[in-house]
Amino acid sequence: MRVFNRNRSLHHIAAIVSISLVSGCGLLGDEGSDESGPITVGTTSAPSTLDPAAAWDGSWELFRNIYQTLLSYPTGATEPQPDAAKSCEFTDNSSRVYHCELREGLKFSNGDKLDAKAVKHSIDRVLAINADTGPAGLLGSLDSVQTSGDRDVTFNLNKADATFPFVLATPGMSLVDPDDYPAKSLRKASGIVGSGPYRLQSYGSGKQAVLVRNDSYEGTADRKNDAVTIRYFQDSGAMVKALRGGEIDATYQGLAADDIVALEADGGENEGLQLVEGAGSNINYLVFNPKDPWSNKLAVRRAVAQVVDRDAIAHNIYQDTVDPLYSMVPTGLTGHTSGFFDNFGEPDADKARQILTQAGITETVPLTLWYTTDRYGSDTALEFKELKRQLEASGLFKVTLKSRPWNTYVLGYQKGEYPVFGRGWAPDFPDADNFIAPFVGDQNALGTPYPAKEITQVLLPRSREESDRASVAKEFEEAQQILVDDARLLPLWQGKQYLATNEDISGAERSLDPSTIMMMWELSRKTSW
Repeated sequence: MRVFNRNRSLHHIAAIVSISLVSGCGLLGDEGSDESGPITVGTTSAPSTLDPAAAWDGSWELFRNIYQTLLSYPTGATEPQPDAAKSCEFTDNSSRVYHCELREGLKFSNGDKLDAKAVKHSIDRVLAINADTGPAGLLGSLDSVQTSGDRDVTFNLNKADATFPFVLATPGMSLVDPDDYPAKSLRKASGIVGSGPYRLQSYGSGKQAVLVRNDSYEGTADRKNDAVTIRYFQDSGAMVKALRGGEIDATYQGLAADDIVALEADGGENEGLQLVEGAGSNINYLVFNPKDPWSNKLAVRRAVAQVVDRDAIAHNIYQDTVDPLYSMVPTGLTGHTSGFFDNFGEPDADKARQILTQAGITETVPLTLWYTTDRYGSDTALEFKELKRQLEASGLFKVTLKSRPWNTYVLGYQKGEYPVFGRGWAPDFPDADNFIAPFVGDQNALGTPYPAKEITQVLLPRSREESDRASVAKEFEEAQQILVDDARLLPLWQGKQYLATNEDISGAERSLDPSTIMMMWELSRKTSW
């Protein structure tokens, strides 16, 4: 991750000097508690729910800070470490029995005891409720949860799964109070009862969440502040205006490309502001619904893959703040390939026409592309207009664009209403498995069943037998080639991480965990210069 505040016209050496100076005095100064009130952070990603059993989405950003999980990622860690747990490990040689011992004296924010029974309740209810928008799909390898006394929990798996510790570290497995969260239904009461670093003092849906220090917290987070207020914005422009106006102290999630480029400039409106850029693993892609008569045709999907120009999207729409992506597994993870480029090469309308003609399709193909208006940033609408332009310029497609806000958009794709729709994916955990497994199988994160039996029954099970994740690249490469051949998922771009803060804020460069979720406790105000 790097920190910069520079002009794009500077020579390379000058840029390095600028980066070094800002890193030295901009974000890494002395830290202290918030002497001027809570730190206020802006984002365009509002929670869709406050119940972990119902969320497999950006709601996790709030959950990470208020709920607690058995394992988590301490600052700088890339593998999960005990958090609510004192220790966790596989107790067999086949990665099928996973045992955790809890810390002593754990409590929820309301004072109730957090014990082994609460852990079992929390995990069991995810499966029992099995919400359409929930994370039950992550627990496909779980057979049963057993407890012994107040502090011992054992997870019995129905198959080898070396990724299970990563699953337990996701906010989808947040620990909840059995007295407040029903075993077989979602919680109807407002607010959150958790055991994380903060407790939720107040919440206005779609407006703001007020977080204050949870004095009952026992875990790995080293809080650098006592309170954080998260404000939810509809678009990046309004969020950056609030940053420049001193209404918020930092931003995360949702900065538009124009705003990122503008924030890179020295002086002017950016005086006193800093921009942090880090490598990202979030991806953006299209999903083809097999229930639609046109999207169900392999030739149509392959023709779209042959026409789409990722470079144009990355450059013209996102101004090179994202990178073109040619596989579902992003660059930087073991198993990444460039399968779509290897198969289709550069965009070529003539080759796309040949694909359709060979399948007996000679008429113009009508496609309806759906996108969400308020989840992935305000550039999404421009991206889909560019996709429409590219597809129609080939002379092969007639494209209709439609959109909805996220809360209703989710319900639509879960019901299979959209012929083609856009999705973004931030990893549940930093492993290639998490960029393949969630999208295949009869129950997946897309609401469109995708059997892919070679992947689900052979390649993923084989890869999960191996705890050395670097040794399973072959399985992931084979899985990705199946995805390329089917072309039901079309990767478009891989994002970078950008956070903007005022120069009085420290810790932004340490605040993102491997799933790019902000750990609010890392932020602090400088006490000296």
